Amino acid sequence: MTAVTPPVSFVPKDFASDQEVRWCPGCGDYAILKATQKALAEVGATPDKTVFVSGIGCSSRFPYYLATYGFHTIHGRAPAVATGVKLARPDLDVWIATGDGDGLSIGGNHLLHVLRRNVDLQILLFNNEIYGLTKGQYSPTSHRGTRSPSSPHGTQEEPVSPAQFALGAGGRFVARAIDTQQKQLVEILKAAHAHRGTSFIEVFQNCVVYNDNVFATFTERAVAAEMQLWVAHGKPLLFANGTRGLRLKPGTLMLEAVTIGEEGITEADILIHDQTSKPLALMLAALQPPTMPVALGVLYCSPTACLPLAPAQGAIDPAALPQQIDAALHRGDTWTIESRADS
Repeated sequence: MTAVTPPVSFVPKDFASDQEVRWCPGCGDYAILKATQKALAEVGATPDKTVFVSGIGCSSRFPYYLATYGFHTIHGRAPAVATGVKLARPDLDVWIATGDGDGLSIGGNHLLHVLRRNVDLQILLFNNEIYGLTKGQYSPTSHRGTRSPSSPHGTQEEPVSPAQFALGAGGRFVARAIDTQQKQLVEILKAAHAHRGTSFIEVFQNCVVYNDNVFATFTERAVAAEMQLWVAHGKPLLFANGTRGLRLKPGTLMLEAVTIGEEGITEADILIHDQTSKPLALMLAALQPPTMPVALGVLYCSPTACLPLAPAQGAIDPAALPQQIDAALHRGDTWTIESRADS
C-alpha cells in the first residue's frame, strides 16, 4: 500500500525572504507585510504557487520581501503583467502590490481594466496620500490643500477615492483596512483570497516621513471608536461601541449618523449592511470625517464570472511556445524593408 504524503503546512515565516526589509523605520508597510505573510499561511498558500507583482514605489518593494515568485515591473503596469501571469498560469495565486501614485496616476488605466475584466487576482493598494519614494510630492489621493514640493501653495483638485474608483470600474470585491490593525487586515486579506475574481483592498498606510498622521482623524486611539465603522455582512452599521449607527435619512437616499436612544431611535432603525448592494457600498465609501465615520471592512462583494481563459489555455506546451510565438508574429501580411544604395 502506497503511503500518502500529507500536505506541507507553511507558517508566516516561511513566506519571508532572505532580503533585508528596507523601508523607513515606522513605515506602515512593515505591518502590511506581516499581515500578508500571516494571511498566506492561514489560507494554505504555498510559496511555489504564489506570485506577487508590483510597479514602482515604496509598496512595490513587496516582491523582494516575500519568499514567493515575483515581478518588480514598471510604473503603473503591474495589472497588465499580473493579467498575463494569470492567463498563462491560471493555477498560480497572483497578487498585486501597488500604491496610490503607482496605481491611480500613471497606472489608473491599467487598474481600471483589470477591475472591469475581473481577472482572478488580489490587489493591495497602499494609500498614504503621497509619493513617498520620490520625496513627498502630492498624489492622486492627497486631500485638497496638501502642501508638498509639487504643490507648494496647496493642491487645488479634489482627491480620488480608491474604493469609489474600484466600485466605479466594476470591481466585484472592494474592501478597506488600516495598516496597523492586524487582526482585521488579516481577515480581509483572507476574504479577498477566497473571492473568485479581482479583489481590491485599499489599505490606509501611514508614511511617517512625508505624510505622517494624515489619517489621524480616524486612526488615533482617542477617536478610533467614534470615527471607524467596521462593516459586516448582515450586521447593523453600528460604531462608537454600539452607541451610534447609520440609517437612511427619512425621505432621502442619504446616510446619516444617529445616536441610539435619542429621539426614540433604537437599533431596529439602524441600516443592515448588505455587501451585495453596490449603491450602499458607494455611499459607505463616500463617508469621511469629521462628520461621518470611515467605513472599513468588506464594503462590496458580489461575485460574478471571472475573465475567461483562452480556449487552448489549459493545454500550453512550454516546449512549443517559441514556435507558437514566432508563428503568431509572422501571421498575416509581412514585408521587408531593404536599404537603398542612394539613401
